[in-house]
Amino acid sequence: MDINVKELKKNAFRYSKVRGETASRIRITGGKINAKVMRQVAEIAEEYGDGTIFITNRQGIELLGIPMEKMGEVNEKLQPIIDAMGTNQEERGKGYSASGTRNIVACPGEELCPFACYDTTAFARKVEHEIFPNNRHVKVAFTGCSNDCAKVRMDDFGIIGMTEPQYDPDRCIGCGQCVKYCEKRSVGALRLVNNKVVRDTDLCIGCGVCVTYCPTRAWTRSKERYFRLTLLGRTGKKNPRLAEDFIRWADEESITKIIKNAYAYVEEYIDPHAVEGKEHIGYIVDRTGFEEFYKWIMKDVQLPEKAEVSSHMYWGGKWYDRSNELK
Repeated sequence: MDINVKELKKNAFRYSKVRGETASRIRITGGKINAKVMRQVAEIAEEYGDGTIFITNRQGIELLGIPMEKMGEVNEKLQPIIDAMGTNQEERGKGYSASGTRNIVACPGEELCPFACYDTTAFARKVEHEIFPNNRHVKVAFTGCSNDCAKVRMDDFGIIGMTEPQYDPDRCIGCGQCVKYCEKRSVGALRLVNNKVVRDTDLCIGCGVCVTYCPTRAWTRSKERYFRLTLLGRTGKKNPRLAEDFIRWADEESITKIIKNAYAYVEEYIDPHAVEGKEHIGYIVDRTGFEEFYKWIMKDVQLPEKAEVSSHMYWGGKWYDRSNELK
């Protein structure tokens, strides 16, 4: 067959080493899928592929061994799945409209985990709706607390749940359980003073460990949802690095706006010769400087008064050049 590989990949089919075969990539935003949809996935894998399903590192699904001439039929079969997941697309029955913006990852969140500070899947799907479909190379991940089970510091945008612990001294019995576990499982931001607990607000990272371990519910989570936003982590060949903290105590609306604004920045500054129109945002920031990136992503963003923003950002990592010298 005469196949346009670029269009194949954009349509979320993987280029395979097996001649004449491909793999269909299915977006599972936030990593959550119901049993009915999973059965539909299995039926497509059995009817059109080799009967195997690969769970990707980004919580998506790949159906392997699909003949390339069957891609159109597979796209039609995918429509109920795309509808069930609420995924945006440019044309019904034609599958996914882009693949550059990767599947959005999320840990199980507050629906399951006692440490999580928010509904990770719901927030992930909200952001997905705002930014997809788009073929720019962007990775976003959500995690419920500072344990970072979703490893969000490896993504362009990492969203870590926070809470401002609320303390009721009348319910506190001075047992020291929260102090003990804040020391063991977090940053040691609590101490007992006259049999009551004092929280160091500068040291506290809003993880909610005190809430989880308090036996009398003297500690509770704040009604307001807060988030830590990390920027520009990445893997890859050239210069892998971890994301750095950008904002603490951010709100949902601001984070969503910042991520959307980043796409406008990419459109303005992306290398016009980038392969398949894809370039890591971090490399673009390395060219323009963080100040220019900051100007674009913070446009029309109204952060809550409590938010703390890093005005200077520096990413480490190792650069490899053609002289084979490690810098």
